[in-house]
Amino acid sequence: MESTKRQLILDLHAVGALKFGSFKLKSGATSPFYIDLRGIVSHPHIMRSINELIAGIARELNYDLITGIPYTALPMAAQLSDSLDVPLVYQRKEAKTYGTGKLIEGVFEEGQTCLVIDDLITTGESKFESAEALEAAGLKVKDFIIVVDRSPNGRESLASRGYTLHSIITIEDMIDVLGGEGLLEDELQQQIRDFVAIPIEKALPSFEERLTRVEQPIVKRLMERILEKESNLVLSLDTSESGRFFEILEAAGPEIVMVKTHIDIMNDFNGSIVPRLKALAERHGFFIFEDRKFADIGSTVRKQYREGIYHISDWAEYVTVHMIAGEAILDGLFGDAELNCGAFLLARMSAAGNLISETYTRQVLEIGKKRKDVVAGYIGYGRSTEEIKRLRQKIAPEQLLLMPGVNLDVQGDNLGQRYMTADAAMAGGVDAIIVGRGIYAAEDPAAQARRYREIAWQAFKQNKS
Repeated sequence: MESTKRQLILDLHAVGALKFGSFKLKSGATSPFYIDLRGIVSHPHIMRSINELIAGIARELNYDLITGIPYTALPMAAQLSDSLDVPLVYQRKEAKTYGTGKLIEGVFEEGQTCLVIDDLITTGESKFESAEALEAAGLKVKDFIIVVDRSPNGRESLASRGYTLHSIITIEDMIDVLGGEGLLEDELQQQIRDFVAIPIEKALPSFEERLTRVEQPIVKRLMERILEKESNLVLSLDTSESGRFFEILEAAGPEIVMVKTHIDIMNDFNGSIVPRLKALAERHGFFIFEDRKFADIGSTVRKQYREGIYHISDWAEYVTVHMIAGEAILDGLFGDAELNCGAFLLARMSAAGNLISETYTRQVLEIGKKRKDVVAGYIGYGRSTEEIKRLRQKIAPEQLLLMPGVNLDVQGDNLGQRYMTADAAMAGGVDAIIVGRGIYAAEDPAAQARRYREIAWQAFKQNKS
């Protein structure tokens, strides 16, 4: 091992960037080590060593631009840009809401290739997200240079998407150097090797196995109904006339596991609507899912949910909730009452240009994990199977993922709606698909509902076991 790499490992250990003990990770797993490179910007000698090693790799690659994944790798990328005299660009965490509205800052041309620098790799998720953002801006990505590779299969994971991973330090390098210096006991060395050998992204258990773990009635009843009815199809019935609404629902009812309503768009709403809806749901065995998208303070949403002309809490078994108001919105909706209703939180939307960021999505999922008593799952859209898989990995197996924007025949509309196929959604780990116009706008809604159910169920069976 070259002396610069060896000394870098010793220096990282000396400043506490390489820690050993017992650490609770975001995934919930307990790790015997923890790597934190955020503080190395305060140690110029370490930054110089890293730059020397990264530059040695970078000189052998072909690219036009350099970037670093925010925030830890940005100083590294800036230092490399200066050393090699190659232009730097950088990705904002969120697009500007004023001026140019850019997500990628710097001067570049479409078609140029960007070298991506990062501090470490665990699952590869942030690498894919960065590459997708750069590629969406018209750039090409081929290579990633990482300071520490602590993943069991990061190189293979990136290679599956056409990217090449280059690393300065591996976990084995770290063990060899620190163990050789007497800074890492033999038993701890083996614990580290055993831990990193376990894939971070574990396979999702089968649907039936997940069901055995579920304790919350709001989730269990829906999962059981999906299996009983052999349907994971949710009909989004956005019609404004009650006659047409019930005509379509009567036709599609046998094929669906839930109907998603927007009760406030019904022009002729009256006291007979809810009883008819409940009777139809009972007869065809589907649940009622009101897509109210509650998004206000607790006292307001409580009134919207339990009062007014709709009295949603009396008949909806599930509702949608935006978490923009914070966790207290769930107490406002469901607290202080015996309500047999579950929430689906909006984690990602299918509308092009929506303002939900990755940070917001993570916060929604964290709240949902804490509130399994009332959160049945999430509404989440992905532009690809891989993107859906990454979202599913962040969701507890005991909760469900429903995906909108599924249509077998069209690619989108002129109002910003994006679509993908049922097969692609199921392959990503979606539990149920939400379909609207693909069914209710069809000449024969019953036939289309049957078509969607059969395709989605076949894909579900192939991917759930």
